[in-house]
Amino acid sequence: MTVNVEKMTVEIDLMENAAYVVVNGQLIKVTPKKFGEDTIIWQDGKVLDVIRSERHRLKGQTTI
Repeated sequence: MTVNVEKMTVEIDLMENAAYVVVNGQLIKVTPKKFGEDTIIWQDGKVLDVIRSERHRLKGQTTI
């Protein structure tokens, strides 16, 4: 990731799967995971939290 502090811009790799959130000028990368769901919580027009949940498919195993 290439950062230009003077222009407050960032160059990202479009070949990499990820989501990005900007909070108060700071870029935060939300990395992918194998399965699950990410939910963004907003407060007063700003991202407050990211809730990460994970799904487990039941396919005959005795424990998860």
